[in-house]
Amino acid sequence: MSSASSACSLGALPARFRRARVLIVGCGDVGTRVARALQAPAARRPPVRVLALTSSPERQPTLRALGITPLCGNLDQAASLRRLAALATHVLHLAPPPGQGERDPRTLALVRALRRRSLPAALVYASTSGVYGDCGGARVTEARPVAPATARARRRVDAERVVRAWGRASGVRASILRVPGIYAPDREGGTPEARLRRGTPVLTPEDDVYTNHIHADDLARACVAALWRGAAQRVYHASDDSDLKMGDYFDLAAGLYGLVRPPRIPRAQAQAEIAPMLLSFMSESRRMDNTRLRRELRVRLRYPTVVQGLRTA
Repeated sequence: MSSASSACSLGALPARFRRARVLIVGCGDVGTRVARALQAPAARRPPVRVLALTSSPERQPTLRALGITPLCGNLDQAASLRRLAALATHVLHLAPPPGQGERDPRTLALVRALRRRSLPAALVYASTSGVYGDCGGARVTEARPVAPATARARRRVDAERVVRAWGRASGVRASILRVPGIYAPDREGGTPEARLRRGTPVLTPEDDVYTNHIHADDLARACVAALWRGAAQRVYHASDDSDLKMGDYFDLAAGLYGLVRPPRIPRAQAQAEIAPMLLSFMSESRRMDNTRLRRELRVRLRYPTVVQGLRTA
């Protein structure tokens, strides 16, 4: 059944059954923010019931307390996903790929489970800005070809490919958000404060890279907008308006927190002293253009710059 047929079937049901049902796959910090946003009254959106896939039975009471219906299942165990078929009218996929390999079998398992019966109207996948690799500080639009430089980013590219191919084949309105660094003062590890207190160095200005950010609450609002307004096969940058190099971001945060600015070191020294994972984030420079987010999804950022977002602490 096509997504259009699904929508028609839903409209033909009695009013009490027409409530939209959003399934959140990967309902962590951002997922719970999305759930709160969906549960808030909205004049232009139907009432929403929020469901969440969880592999942890002990987390079910927490989800229920948030007004979320938990569904037991594990993306690494395809048989556990069978009950997902026909449950949701909209699906938000926030779950990361596995920590190794070049492919994302979790996303493949999800779309296979969803296609067994009546299809959802829309699926939104939250990917990463890392799919572009190093852009040399250039301003990047969604039209830029992907060039992942790490296995982590290649797994995300694979997930995007699966989502888009499934959308084309099924008629489901599948869209993708490419997300940079997520921050928020009320998010665990969501600010630079701990790193500043550790004194972790940043690069010298001549070696530094541009970095991109999004406040977790603004990301949640972007997810909601994409669920209802995202176009089929469309990619959107879920990024704020900041235009900062990484060292400047940490200097700014140090000023806000009243902490010492981090030491600056050249790249050659960083390669010897900084852990490979952290260094990989210091090796890619790009400035993400968020025009589509603002114009097409009509998202008005509450925290358009990191200065405004960090000051809420």
